[in-house]
Amino acid sequence: MSDAEISLSELADEDLVQQMHDDLYDGLAEEIGQGTRILLARGWTPYAVLTRALVEGMRIVGEDFRDGILFVPEVLLSANAMKAGMTILRPLLAATDAPRQGKLLIGTVKGDIHDIGKNLVGMMMEGAGFEVVDIGINNPVETYLAAIEEHRPDILGLSALLTTTMPYMKVVIDAMREKGIRDDCVVLVGGAPLNEDFGRAVGADAYCRDAAVTVEMARDFMKRKHNIHPA
Repeated sequence: MSDAEISLSELADEDLVQQMHDDLYDGLAEEIGQGTRILLARGWTPYAVLTRALVEGMRIVGEDFRDGILFVPEVLLSANAMKAGMTILRPLLAATDAPRQGKLLIGTVKGDIHDIGKNLVGMMMEGAGFEVVDIGINNPVETYLAAIEEHRPDILGLSALLTTTMPYMKVVIDAMREKGIRDDCVVLVGGAPLNEDFGRAVGADAYCRDAAVTVEMARDFMKRKHNIHPA
């Protein structure tokens, strides 16, 4: 047993949760894995560990990212640390049918192989309690349509980093409209060269400046959906 594990296991529950928030902020994957296992061993439900230790910790990371206190490399470290906890929790959450915020389907559009921003959004969304289906890079419209049909997401995320591939977002959204499934999910678009005007022009529900904003918008859209269609 490592020194870190001994010191973590000596902490009371609330102190341990606070320490995990700090460890997430500092991107300490090993400690997050240890903290997750300790809370589970103490009888915490997987959902309680997810929401109170990981999601809340990533919320703080997301706010500081949005406010320019943290930057992409630091947030990637935090998201990677969260992954260490999620690796333990994911099968347990699936087995207990724990509630989820919603489901995100995300991918980079055809002709574009950039994925750092997309990956960051996916990790932050998972950290916020969403189920994330990542279909990768260079996706033609047929791949999006098939994935939407298979996974039935609440939210579709379209990513592009090249000005030459940005217009393909409209191809995907128009194809959804033709198929009569445009209103089945919220469409969020993102990527360095995009802006709000472009998002409106291609028919998206919203343009997301960065991963932290994406999480906030996704939460807002899900709240509205649940208010319109009470569970």
